[in-house]
Amino acid sequence: MASRLEEDLCCSICQEVFRDPVLLSCSHSFCKDCVKLWWRDRPTPDCPVCKRRSSKDEPPCNRVLKNLCETFLQERGPRSSEVLCSQHSEKLRLFCLDHQQPVCLVCRDSKNHIGHKFRPIDEAAQEHKKLLQEPLETFKKNLESLEEVQVKFDQTAEHINVQARRTETRMKEQFKKLHQFLQEEEETRMAALREEEQQKSLMMKEKMEALHREIEALSDTVRATEDELRAEDIVFLLNYRELQRPLLEPPQLHSGALIDEAKHLGNLAFNIWNKMKDLVSYSPVVLDPNTAHPKLIVSEDLTSVRLGARQKVPDNPERFDYYNSVLGSEGLNSGTHSWDVQVRDNTWWTVGVLESDQRKGKDVLSGLWGIQLYKDKYYKLSSGKDSVLQLKKKIQKIRVSLDWDRGQVSFSDPDTNTLIHKHTHTFTHTMFPYINNADDVEVKMLPVKV
Repeated sequence: MASRLEEDLCCSICQEVFRDPVLLSCSHSFCKDCVKLWWRDRPTPDCPVCKRRSSKDEPPCNRVLKNLCETFLQERGPRSSEVLCSQHSEKLRLFCLDHQQPVCLVCRDSKNHIGHKFRPIDEAAQEHKKLLQEPLETFKKNLESLEEVQVKFDQTAEHINVQARRTETRMKEQFKKLHQFLQEEEETRMAALREEEQQKSLMMKEKMEALHREIEALSDTVRATEDELRAEDIVFLLNYRELQRPLLEPPQLHSGALIDEAKHLGNLAFNIWNKMKDLVSYSPVVLDPNTAHPKLIVSEDLTSVRLGARQKVPDNPERFDYYNSVLGSEGLNSGTHSWDVQVRDNTWWTVGVLESDQRKGKDVLSGLWGIQLYKDKYYKLSSGKDSVLQLKKKIQKIRVSLDWDRGQVSFSDPDTNTLIHKHTHTFTHTMFPYINNADDVEVKMLPVKV
């Protein structure tokens, strides 16, 4: 409970001992900061207690009160640092092991602590500090782990933004090519229509002009004949032979005079799409850059990969961290599938299918079926085991054929259509196309004809 002196030395605004007290003209004192804060939201600088207006916006310091407060705080300091028993106002000297709380000497003899065990405060503190030391170390390690995860999360969030902008740019480039193709195709077809319109309109104009001349000539003949019919008989007979003219057949509209709408509009969308196939390509396997080892560089069209400098990418669960590997973006768990891979002059590669969900460490190859070139020797890989393949010709391309339902994976040379090796296994998981490249020569998924 606060003493009478302490109450007198407390600011009526903050209820704390005065800090830099100032004296108003009404003789009331307040903390300088408190009265400034009070006046800030009020129209006039009045006293918080008596409401009398202050004669000064900057009231003077109450030095006597300030010195008194400082002396009071200095004297109270040592006593206030001691924690006293809330029930008996005695110093806490013991620690009750049963209640796990500090107590005073009076508490020890009270009925609430009959039969309890006690320790001196310093001994109990040391024992409990030792008990907290081990979990503290665990907490520190957990904190470090969480901070590492936070760094990964920050990197992932940043990488997501980079991916979004990069994907957006590449999508715009693809659509720009398609838009340009469609625009050029539209201009070409519209030009062909205008050319046909011009040719056929000119032809009709020439025929109409010729027809007009025939009409004028025949009109003159009709008038002359009518005049002769009104002449005397002898004059009529003299001119009769000149009036004899053969009757001409009226000109007819020739075939093909109209615009060939069927040629311009018939299957228009299909014809444009059919022509567009020469502009685009289709890859049966699209590589997933989110699985690529940081040292692998995946091409913009996601069909080839090569070894390069280590990139700053998140260590997400899907990404390989030991082998320089990358997977296809779509898993295969039924049916038959086939794709061609170009290896060219690459000196260290692996091509195949991966059944394992493992992406980290060395155990990845436990679910791999494939063909490998390493130090000028070819190997067949089967569930983590390898053996040498005797091949007479250097491989430039490999055709991977997967029959998931029958449990077969075969590798052949598409140039010669010869079988290299076939694996037989009962598949129970989703298979992913797999490439490992430890060379700067790209390994590429070849497109198929649309």
